[in-house]
Amino acid sequence: MSASRRSGTTDELGPDDPGESGGSDLLAALLDGMDAALCAFDADGVVTHWNREAERILGWTAAEAVGRHGFAGWAVRSADAEEVQSRLMSAMHAQGRQVHEFALVTKDGGRVLVRTQSAAVRGPDGKPAGLYCAFSEVHAQIDLERSIALSEALFEDAAWGVVLIDADLRPAVVNAHAARVLGIGRTSALGRPLGELLAQGVEELEAALTHVLSEGAPPAPAELWVSLRTAEGEKRRCWRSGFVRLASPLAEEPVPLGVGWLFQDVTEAKQTEQEAALLRFRTNQLHRAARAAAECEDPTEAATVHLDFALAGFADHAMIDRVVPAPRVAGREDREDREEREDRENGDDTEVRLVRLAATPAGAPGPSLLTGAAGLPLRYETGHPALQCVERAGAVRADAGSIPAEQAREWALARQWPGDAVHALCAVLRSRGRTLGVVTFLRGSGRHRFERSDSAYAEDVAVRIAAALDLADAAHGEKQA
Repeated sequence: MSASRRSGTTDELGPDDPGESGGSDLLAALLDGMDAALCAFDADGVVTHWNREAERILGWTAAEAVGRHGFAGWAVRSADAEEVQSRLMSAMHAQGRQVHEFALVTKDGGRVLVRTQSAAVRGPDGKPAGLYCAFSEVHAQIDLERSIALSEALFEDAAWGVVLIDADLRPAVVNAHAARVLGIGRTSALGRPLGELLAQGVEELEAALTHVLSEGAPPAPAELWVSLRTAEGEKRRCWRSGFVRLASPLAEEPVPLGVGWLFQDVTEAKQTEQEAALLRFRTNQLHRAARAAAECEDPTEAATVHLDFALAGFADHAMIDRVVPAPRVAGREDREDREEREDRENGDDTEVRLVRLAATPAGAPGPSLLTGAAGLPLRYETGHPALQCVERAGAVRADAGSIPAEQAREWALARQWPGDAVHALCAVLRSRGRTLGVVTFLRGSGRHRFERSDSAYAEDVAVRIAAALDLADAAHGEKQA
């Protein structure tokens, strides 16, 4: 028996009539099922109830505890008995609950620091008829308070996002930081599908949440790229996310209540990391290209080597166009003709003529091929990016824009580029103060448009190609001499 009664107290603390044994059994079951230890005293301070949790903490059984007067002589030290008794009994005449901490004695002689909550039990006439005392070990209470404090801190003051996702993959609780990142209110996000909160990346996030619900938390954080809807348009962000499965502590078997999702925005760090990795790769490509080009006997072949090495991971197609002088005008003096050619070579003449020197295969990938042996000028229309590049002596970027695939193909073919090109970058070939031509890099629809950092890399490659072509011209001149 875990809870017992003494005559004289049953009227105040519960029925003890044989006809009402069902009520007593229910009361005993409720007391034994409590997570907290509980004991009760009558108005004289005699123990009337003692549940199983109290027996677990102190070791005294209900049969040993019920009927004793207070804790003196068994559950507290003699020196502390009077103070403990007076503080406990004072709860009968106080309003509400009183909280105290006592050092109680276990059955095997040890001591346990407990935190008690005591309150009066009143009879039918409203007068105090006894009191109940619920207690637990202080460290367990502190653990509980720490857990509550941690939850409060996470949802109010945390510097990273915390979202509780229910089993239907909808937000149940959102902390202040997550609400700011998502650009919504803490309550407006509750119960809404994740697809309404994120523009892109929803599938990856829902797959991660489903995995956590079924398999448990992953061993390491995951980095998820998502796109947020903002007033300026979609904004792409990288969130380093951790997941924990939430299970009910009251169920016999773990029943998933949802997922705790903690995330931190690491977009800037990831972009810096990606840029550093890209810079290392491109630097290595330039170094490898220089070493390979140094082994080429023909400087023109060295130019195509630089082009091939630059193409890896950078573009889908590439081509080199050479500037050629206009036909010689009859009747001009040799000196005037020479000056005119020099002006055209320096890019001062508006009538630019380009001849294709080398290009990557339009079909299957492969090394660049030397073309243009016939020396026929390219039929570039006015305003072509390659012509603008020569006129400006600087890089030029061009894009097909957001148009249907068929129109994008027409856009590329009109500029005499492969039909799958939608992004273009032209870099001028300059050596010894002269414009020698243009190198053009093209990307398909599966790649991002060219950025400023891409222009800088293309210009580095163009310098090396121009030097090789200049050397080829010098070598050709020596052979003719």
